[in-house]
Amino acid sequence: MRNSGDSRSRSVRPKAFSKVPLSRPACSGFSLVELLITLALLIVMSVMLWGFGSPSNQQKQKRRCRENLQKLYLAMEIYARDFQGDFPFVSDATTPAGALHVLVPKYSVDTSIFICPGSKDAALPAGESIRNRHISYSYYMGRRADKGSEVLLSDEQVNAQSKALQTAVFSANGKAPGNNHHEFGGNFLFTDGRLETSSAVSPFDLSFGPKVVLLNPD
Repeated sequence: MRNSGDSRSRSVRPKAFSKVPLSRPACSGFSLVELLITLALLIVMSVMLWGFGSPSNQQKQKRRCRENLQKLYLAMEIYARDFQGDFPFVSDATTPAGALHVLVPKYSVDTSIFICPGSKDAALPAGESIRNRHISYSYYMGRRADKGSEVLLSDEQVNAQSKALQTAVFSANGKAPGNNHHEFGGNFLFTDGRLETSSAVSPFDLSFGPKVVLLNPD
């Protein structure tokens, strides 16, 4: 009989390990399509907030527009002093450029002041006549410098008619006419040099008598 102390060693087979499939790590990145959609959304949001026709950009352009009007008023004020208080008057003028061309170049060689920076109107050649050019502003021809405070210039209006309080004066939908600042209103320059900004509807009466003609950009 074999006892427990038998010197012969028993062969022990190692246990076979079961093959466990290795799982691949889950992909945590964005797909190309997702990245493109995100980029497109960011571009759309940027245009809405900071694009040319956005409220924030047009508010900035309205401030620049007021600076243009202030410079234009200085030229018109000097002109009025030379002409016994009359602002530019050209009897056959049918556009604001047809009346205000008398300011260039004697009273201003800077023709950029005739173009609203909020509009897409083409720049004017420096120092050259603007008589047959397109400018951005409406002009109340026939005003005098010594007749109180009346509107002298404004951003392009929707038409050349008189306007009562709280009626449309600038574009309400961003389309021409009257859309220098899209649907965000415009600026008024008065005969005493005062400036005022408004929404698309007039904050005051804009009627005028027979001796005054409102010339709107063509």
